[in-house]
Amino acid sequence: MAEPQTQSSTVYAPAYSPGREAWSMFIRNRSAIVGLVLLTAVLIITLVCPFFYAVDPFDIVWGPFSPPGDGPEIPLGSDFVGRDVLAGIIHGGHATLAVGASAALLTITIGIAIGSAAGFYGGVVDELLMRVTEFFQVLPALLFAMVLVSLFSQSLTTIAIAIGVVSWPSVARLTRGEFLRLKELEYVKAARAIGSGNGRIMLRVILPNALPPLIVSATLTIGVAILFEAGLSFLGLGDPNVMSWGLMIGANRDFIIDAWWAVTFPGFAIFITVLSVSLIGDGLTDALNPKLRER
Repeated sequence: MAEPQTQSSTVYAPAYSPGREAWSMFIRNRSAIVGLVLLTAVLIITLVCPFFYAVDPFDIVWGPFSPPGDGPEIPLGSDFVGRDVLAGIIHGGHATLAVGASAALLTITIGIAIGSAAGFYGGVVDELLMRVTEFFQVLPALLFAMVLVSLFSQSLTTIAIAIGVVSWPSVARLTRGEFLRLKELEYVKAARAIGSGNGRIMLRVILPNALPPLIVSATLTIGVAILFEAGLSFLGLGDPNVMSWGLMIGANRDFIIDAWWAVTFPGFAIFITVLSVSLIGDGLTDALNPKLRER
């Protein structure tokens, strides 16, 4: 007589999603956490503090060249015309961060559109788009942005567009490389075999798998865009009607000896912001790299 079969008592280990594994690795990266804390502090200062420190950054509230602590109304001092430096840092962060985020979004959009088309279609399309990419890549980025802002208007929108137009080639080349690698994999061939069109394969099959390095690139692009905006404002090409950290540095650069605080504090704000974004980008690089997650 045959013995009754017993149920298997095999215990399966719980499956973890790649996203959860990436987040777990990210939070174990101390540098990335420091960057996240710093960026959170910058966002709180620029988005929340204006409701509690409602001083117009263009108002003359004290005597010029007043050092930090000279009066309770100016804890970080005043600039060459008597404007509150702290108010400029708090309210100027809006414009700086907005330009950085907008320019980064435009950079990623243009870069992904051109790089994905070049890498997916190849041939003549690849040759043509890569020649255009190389043309923009050899142009001096800051000089080209200065020309664009000078030809049009010195508004924040024009500055963001100018930064995006000159910054996309590196993203395009990265996207092209990812598409060239991924389009030869089996799951892409399977999608093509079941009749999926080119647009669906590019947007629904290849692009999601190419996103990890592009996310890292987008993060780092924000820092580059912030530096670009500061550079343009420092050279007098920022929007004079909107306070930004770059505008504060540019307006007070001739008085750095007499009022070092008017240049140092906004410069330190830019440094902290770019540093935090860079640390987060490094953390994402490690977290989104499957080879490092397997260690």
